[in-house]
Amino acid sequence: MTTAHVITAPTAPAPRPPARSGWEALSGAMTAETPAIADRDDLTVVIAPGAAGGNLAMFVPSLATIAIEGAHLGIAPATARPWRYADRRRYAPTWGALVHECAHAAHTRWDRTTPADPEIMAAATLLEESRIEAAQLRRRPGDRHWLRASTRELVFADTGGEDTAAALAPTRHAAAHTAALMLARVDAGVLDATETAPAAAAIEAILGRDVLRQLRSLWRIAHRLSDTNTYGMLELGRRWFALIGPDPHAAPYPGSPLGTAITGTLSDIAKSVAAYRFPVDPAQGAERAAREEARAVDRAETTAKDIFAKRPGTGPRTGRTVRAPREGERSAARVLARAFTTASQRERAVTTTTSALPPGRLRMRGAMARDAQRAAGAIPTAEPFTRTTRKPVPVPPLRVGIACDVSGSMDEYTAEVASAAWIIATAAHLATMPADTAALTFGRAVLPITFPGTAPKQVTDFGATALYEAIDVAIDALDGALGLSRPENTRLLVIISDGYFRDEPRAAAQTKLDRLRASGCAVLWLAPEGSTPMRGATVHPLTDPADTAAAIARTAIAAVRTA
Repeated sequence: MTTAHVITAPTAPAPRPPARSGWEALSGAMTAETPAIADRDDLTVVIAPGAAGGNLAMFVPSLATIAIEGAHLGIAPATARPWRYADRRRYAPTWGALVHECAHAAHTRWDRTTPADPEIMAAATLLEESRIEAAQLRRRPGDRHWLRASTRELVFADTGGEDTAAALAPTRHAAAHTAALMLARVDAGVLDATETAPAAAAIEAILGRDVLRQLRSLWRIAHRLSDTNTYGMLELGRRWFALIGPDPHAAPYPGSPLGTAITGTLSDIAKSVAAYRFPVDPAQGAERAAREEARAVDRAETTAKDIFAKRPGTGPRTGRTVRAPREGERSAARVLARAFTTASQRERAVTTTTSALPPGRLRMRGAMARDAQRAAGAIPTAEPFTRTTRKPVPVPPLRVGIACDVSGSMDEYTAEVASAAWIIATAAHLATMPADTAALTFGRAVLPITFPGTAPKQVTDFGATALYEAIDVAIDALDGALGLSRPENTRLLVIISDGYFRDEPRAAAQTKLDRLRASGCAVLWLAPEGSTPMRGATVHPLTDPADTAAAIARTAIAAVRTA
């Protein structure tokens, strides 16, 4: 009844797949995946219609070849991409058959050519099916899904086909055979006891609880045997045959309760496999994340070009005026510049090396050791000279983006934000460390206050009369202008707002803020009383508008110091 998966004496090599149909390319792609699955690099996979000689799949040890019936693939072979984990879901039963044969290639190492009674060898071969899957899962637990996906086809193949299985006569031999193919896979870790319960009940009704218990002990022993234990496998086959006896070759039994239980159970297993929620393919997830990040960067850079290309006018009609910086603002910028410079200073990295020749400081112990080696006739290996090298540690550039809400509720904070924007930008220009800043306001329109790469000569005052807050556009503009999502910089995004946004811009801005935080950008939210900041930001209550510049400066200095 069992179809052999391991062909020990092939009459001919597996056929070569036709080159133009895509089978040859698929065979090569599957071959490339076998070293990791089978833990050997000499295997060749051939998949094509008729490649397995009527079997579902088989392993030929003498040829180190795995042959797989291509008729069951279910897709055009030219479209298969087996090196992609997620693509294997489209032909999961076929991939499971490959994993099963790789398990044979890795773990079926006992001598199946040893002279033995054919019935005993058949029983040992039957036990081998679950044994190699148990061994495979101990080595590669992640293969469980693929082995589950192939269980239905493998059981039908080992039973003579779906129609034969449905009409399987309820004999002791048939029940024991089914138990080895299905219930033994529960103890191997492939199937769950709950999903095989209908088949288990039908098998127990035929064999009896005591016989089934003895059979279970035999396959559990088989699961613990080593791959090369020929005597152990044949002894288990002998004990199995002694319990069950020979195959009676009973006629088909339409409506067989055993056959109904088998087909129903396997159908349920197939549905469970199909409904399985697959984990994200790491490679595919990385590619998707890279594409999304590239789109986000392009969007941010485009937005930055649009926003910072604007030179908004001034005057009563625009709500903006410019003025000369006050002496207190100039002083604050100089103090902050010195603080940036001080915070960016690092101790030099010290490296000590030894050598056999100058330059360096001579160590007498090393010189004496070298003389002793020469006197003994040995090749001198002592290095008596030491040299200390001190190199400066580079400081990542500082990037600070400031976004101020100009809705009507923020009116009392605008003057201090304008002053803070000028102070931060001027300090970045005066500091010896590399630093750049930009500031903007966001209402319905997003307008710049200070520009990246330039030190403002005047302070730009502005009003707060907007009725809509385009916070998402403001974050994109600062990211694109300053590279807030680039890990090579020390980055700080400052948002001054009460957080009263409409749902659409708030949701979009939250996504962008989460992206910046995931890249390592610090986010400081200066929150007036009663604010509703977005999640993830470091919130600083802003009870006094005059504290705006100091709060930003403290956070920026801390970022530089810990970079």
